[in-house]
Amino acid sequence: MGKKISFSCPMPEFDFDTITLAHGSGGLLTNKLLDQGVFSLFSNEYLDRQHDGAVFYNEGKLAFSTDSFVVSPIFFPGGNIGDLSMNGTMNDLAMCGAVPKFISLGLIIEEGLSVRELWKILESIKGISDAFDVQVVTGDTKVVERGKGDKIFINTSGIGVVKKQANIGIERIKEGDRILVSGNIATHGMTIMSVRKGLEFQTALESDTQYIGDTALELIDNFGSDIKFLRDPTRGGLATVLNEIAGKLELSIEIEEALLPILHESKSACELLGLDPIYVANEGLFVAVVSPEISGEALDFLKQNEKCEGAAFIGSVTSAYPKKVVVKSAIGGRRIASMLPGEQLPRIC
Repeated sequence: MGKKISFSCPMPEFDFDTITLAHGSGGLLTNKLLDQGVFSLFSNEYLDRQHDGAVFYNEGKLAFSTDSFVVSPIFFPGGNIGDLSMNGTMNDLAMCGAVPKFISLGLIIEEGLSVRELWKILESIKGISDAFDVQVVTGDTKVVERGKGDKIFINTSGIGVVKKQANIGIERIKEGDRILVSGNIATHGMTIMSVRKGLEFQTALESDTQYIGDTALELIDNFGSDIKFLRDPTRGGLATVLNEIAGKLELSIEIEEALLPILHESKSACELLGLDPIYVANEGLFVAVVSPEISGEALDFLKQNEKCEGAAFIGSVTSAYPKKVVVKSAIGGRRIASMLPGEQLPRIC
């Protein structure tokens, strides 16, 4: 996994230590919170206008995405709800073949959250914003009563410019296409569950939350329309993405369990908790469906990237089991991996 983005800025002298309902009233305290904690930190030509929205001009095809983040706990090994929200929305844009440019930031804060915790979250957002030249240009802040918000929820929306050579679409997938993942599966979900369940391992298990979109976009730069489909397997994990593909096509996806890249710690945590790793959430990898002609080159390209530890081909598109995802076990048996009927891991992102 690539190096984590970090950003540190001296915390301003707030005249309050915790968030109260008055900070969401729209009055003096709201303005103090925004001026000191948001506008000063994210200052740019769009946000500084402090209007109800951002007005900007750009050439080319645009992609738009939105997501909400309610992860519990809000701080976890390898990240926090702030960098998770930025990485998640930026990755969604990149999966459309778009370079992220602008982000909106919506904060729903529970009364009682410490200003220090809020500042750490904002710092994480700022670090990613600066590292990838993605500007926070508009947003909103609300405060809810104690016990109604579990510290903080975040909504982010993003706009990106689609690369001219990108041709991403599920309808382009054909029999014989290869399926790859860019890194080890189940790391984020099992990090969160390990914290909740108090599991300990010989080496620390950390979330894989990161912006992986730059790597996906480089893949498009190098192989163009041979990159047919991209998706980041967050909630519901790898199995959910593959079922979404198979369900929309008169084709099937067949993967090999022995080829699935997974850290020993993640695998152990799954076994302890009785979870199937293909259903566990990820936050720092993507699934790609690529033409067989360039599959070897594409994998070699990913393996040279520090963000893609564990990158591997895991299977292919077939016609043997229409609309099904089939997992071939290490001993040769096969099972159907259906979509989960409910939520396996709540509040994971």
